[in-house]
Order: sequence, then structure tokens, then C-alpha cells
Amino acid sequence: MKIAVLTENTACSPEFGCEHGLSLYIEACGHRLLFDSGQSGLFAGNAKILGIDLESADTAVLSHGHYDHGGGLERFLEINKKARVYMNIHAFEGHFGGDGRNIGLDPGLKESDRIEYTDKETELFDGAVLFPAGGHGLAYPVDSSGLKTVRNGSLLPEDFIHEQYLLIKENGRQILISGCSHRGILNIMNRFAPDVLIGGFHFMNIPTEGEGAERLNYAANELMQYNTRYYTGHCTGREQFDFLKKIMGDRIEYISAGMRFEL
Repeated sequence: MKIAVLTENTACSPEFGCEHGLSLYIEACGHRLLFDSGQSGLFAGNAKILGIDLESADTAVLSHGHYDHGGGLERFLEINKKARVYMNIHAFEGHFGGDGRNIGLDPGLKESDRIEYTDKETELFDGAVLFPAGGHGLAYPVDSSGLKTVRNGSLLPEDFIHEQYLLIKENGRQILISGCSHRGILNIMNRFAPDVLIGGFHFMNIPTEGEGAERLNYAANELMQYNTRYYTGHCTGREQFDFLKKIMGDRIEYISAGMRFEL
């Protein structure tokens, strides 16, 4: 499996742009897939620098309905004329930050006939399956962090059931890809226990001192119970990653825009 990081909060060198967001380009099982599109068309510029032809992608996945993962979707649909885009049926519900700011998707994208809505396990191709966040028990509490969603006309605390996870099985290994892990990285690991996990942990607002440090220390030690290698970034937070790294060592790595790696 080959992975290129097209968008992330940081860049591996000055030639690549960066923004608060995530976008990955994946080659696996004989397919080419775009996972998330960042918050703008930046991912496309970085792909060009890397020599990646986005027109050749045959599949696209939106991990959840937030702007920093789907804001570049319109640009992708302009570039690529064939790929189906898989997103959860709840992705276009209203999504708001703790400050009341709209952090959802452009509703105009609903008109695209390229979108496939998912509400259950969905096989994308042989070896790749999407799993919805909802309909599965939670071993650890979920913190909405003040985020809200609109459902059936009511503004409710966010439950993140618009999230979905991509599991790829190749060469005898299971690689799980998650956008922000809003439903809780520990819940996701408890559910899948993959050989490799790629994605954000949503720890960026947790202080690295006091009670926050206790939470991060607990999470790091729980993650170490699995025989998993972690590649993380974006909403994990750089300071929080540095805290985890001291505990988890070479089991965890930070990804930045412009990086390529093989699994």
C-alpha cells in the first residue's frame, strides 16, 4: 500500500502548502482512492507537486461531514470525472462548533449525482470496506467537545454518527483509516484493533499538563495495549503528539503534507 499525504496542518517542506485539514491519496488492492479533501483545493496543488494524477482515482471517501475534510470536494469533482464519492447519510446534517460556527459541508454538493450515501458496512472494492460509526456499542465515553448537530429540526449535542472508517486488508494486514476519530480513538481501537491505524485522534484541545496530561497518559497506555502502528496528525495536535511520542516511542509517527510512505 502506498500513501501520500496531500493535506495536513503542517508540511514536510516549504514547497508544500498546509492548512487545518486532512487529505490522503491511497494506492491499494489495485485501486486509487482519495480519502478526504481538506478544507480547500490545496490538496490538488500538493498532489501536482507530488506527480499524482487525481483524474486516475477510481474512488473517493469522505470520513465525516466537517469542512476541513470535505471542503475540497467540489474541486475534486471538477478534476476527476468518474470516481464515486462515499459519505455517510448523516454527513450533510448541520454541524456546528462550540462557538456556533458552521463547520459543515457546502449544501450545494448534495446535487452531485456522484455521491453514494452509506448507512451500513459498504464494500468499495475487494479488500476495502467502509464501516459506519453508528450502530456499535461504545466502551469509552464520547466527548462532544461542545460541538452540535441538527437532526429533525433540533440542535443536539454532536454524536458523530456521520463518521465512517475505511478498513483495507492487503498482504495479510488490516489498515484502518479514520479522519478525526470523533467517536473516540479508544472506541475505534476497541472495535477494530488493526495492524496499522492512520488518522487524527482529536486530542488537540486536551492540555498537556494537569488533568489533561492524565487523560493523554491514559490514552497512550491504552493504545500501547494493541499490536498496532499509528500514523497520526491533524486534530491530534502537535503538542499532544509530542506528549504521546514520549510514551509510545516508535509505535507512533506524525504525518505532514507532502509525505509519502509505504505499508
